Amino acid sequence: MSIKAAIGWKRGRTLKVVYTLNGVIDRLRIPPRRPARTVDGLWQHTCFELFISAQNDTEYYEFNLSPSSEWAAYGFRAYRDAYSIDSDDFDPKISVQQVAAALDLSAVVRADRLPVIEPKIRLLVGLSAVIEDVNGSLSYWSLKHPTGKPDFHHADNFTLELVVPG
Repeated sequence: MSIKAAIGWKRGRTLKVVYTLNGVIDRLRIPPRRPARTVDGLWQHTCFELFISAQNDTEYYEFNLSPSSEWAAYGFRAYRDAYSIDSDDFDPKISVQQVAAALDLSAVVRADRLPVIEPKIRLLVGLSAVIEDVNGSLSYWSLKHPTGKPDFHHADNFTLELVVPG
């Protein structure tokens, strides 16, 4: 199994992220399609994740994007120090295509609604995934894991740099 991810700016300060999962998809638990809505706990099953932080800032944001089209958005003042955000402001548009050996999930995220998104600021991004197999076992995928157990919130996960268009 392998996962590829791509991210880029679309129409100003809106982000488009695409995850491609290759392998024997029928050996995985892929959530069935549901109406788009916010749901907590998506990371407990197959889910793709996007983390965004401004460079040299402890505040960051997490987006959980499920193949079901359900999603969640969270704000953090610092490492795992969560606070409430109005997640309805983000309403990512999720689309999924699945064939026998691949699943593509793409999402358009309204990053322009994040306070850290200012013209020409440098962002640090983490792209990750939780994949559940048919037996309920989870595997954790990331651009870079910290030493020890996987932790997507760890600063080592924020390895991709993007500059906000100005």
